Amino acid sequence: MSVWECTSCGQTASKWYGRCPACGAFNTFEQQPEKRRSRGRSSQATPLDAVAAEALPRLLTGIPGCDRVLGGGLVPGSLVLLAGEPGVGKSTLLLQMARSIAGAGKVLYASAEESATQVALRARRLSCQHPQVLLLAESTVEAVLEVASQLKPALLVVDSVQAMRSEAVPSIPGSVTQVREVAARVAEAVKTGGPPAILVGHVTKDGTVAGPKSLEHLVDVVLEFSGNTAHAHRLLRATKNRFGPALELALFSMGERGLEEITNPSQALLSDRVSGAPGSSVAVVLEGLSPLLVEIQALVSRSPLLNPRRVAQGFDAGRLSLLLAVVEKRAGVKLADRDVFVNVAGGLEVVEPAADLAVVAAVLSSLTDLPLPEDAVFFGEVGLLGEVRAVGRTDARLREAAALGFRRAFTAKSASLEASPPVSVTGLADIGSLARQLKLLH
Repeated sequence: MSVWECTSCGQTASKWYGRCPACGAFNTFEQQPEKRRSRGRSSQATPLDAVAAEALPRLLTGIPGCDRVLGGGLVPGSLVLLAGEPGVGKSTLLLQMARSIAGAGKVLYASAEESATQVALRARRLSCQHPQVLLLAESTVEAVLEVASQLKPALLVVDSVQAMRSEAVPSIPGSVTQVREVAARVAEAVKTGGPPAILVGHVTKDGTVAGPKSLEHLVDVVLEFSGNTAHAHRLLRATKNRFGPALELALFSMGERGLEEITNPSQALLSDRVSGAPGSSVAVVLEGLSPLLVEIQALVSRSPLLNPRRVAQGFDAGRLSLLLAVVEKRAGVKLADRDVFVNVAGGLEVVEPAADLAVVAAVLSSLTDLPLPEDAVFFGEVGLLGEVRAVGRTDARLREAAALGFRRAFTAKSASLEASPPVSVTGLADIGSLARQLKLLH
């Protein structure tokens, strides 16, 4: 039976369609060659404890944060996907990585998006030029793999998987079929004795990796490189890692000379905090497995509009509206005639519900024009009934707060604590008790 596939989204069907029923694209269905069914071959199963599993020597990137996120470096024969928005600094990170690895062997940097001159100018500005860093301006994956088989580099970089194409697929670069084929060919090359490879991938507006979902399943490691281009901070995290712990993170600062790792992220994010200012609170959130202290800023003012504004930067706007409704209903605070603005300082995106309590505290502080205690942190999830719920890794959050000089913490009353917490902990049953505690403190 013939198989037809949409070159835009990868949807398959048993007949031709003029318009794809999945993505709505016109004239994108193409007939795919029928795959022959091969006869089953006999093979022998091996006991799991008899399989030789030796720890392979890893290739260090020369950037401590990257090595930590990767679980100790690049594993030979591994395929890594580095995803991020355009302009966030993916190419800059890879050029700096290539310069560091060049001392251990050749690095082949295949660019399908930029010309050799453009890449060379950036490398010169970043001082990443090295005789062992070899540049290849090529958009065909077969040609790239042919050069890699001849040079036998220590690392192969493909920038990017959306701009690269395969001669075996008659569709435009960036289509689902092309992205899948390019990634599959690179994966086959690295798994059959080739060097570790890094694929650069773009993300869509909703933050997901552009291309088929099978792309993330095909690779061994998925790294997300994120950050607001209007700020200097960049966050590197591993969302998938077959060779080490996932959800590790590293924080970088983008400057004229490229990316510089920030060894103490919490201290850097709080360095510009204004002391004694109403509407400022400190939240302890988890980025991956690491606790991170971020400043939550809130501004509550009387609104001249019939429909007051609720604006959030670095925090989900829908979540903010929910919290404001809970505060008004459960704490008896009138916010219907107020504009509320919430910002996460430093340009980071906070999605963990543990920041709920810090947002509520900042809003109440701005509304009453009373500053919060400078030595206090807040973390806890706020439910629709106004209750404060416990979040995970409470002890790790408290230790991080104590390391930065904080002496008090407000969290859920039900939170499980170690015998001697490093800071004074105030347990809260609901947001009403938070408001009462803040009044007592002032």
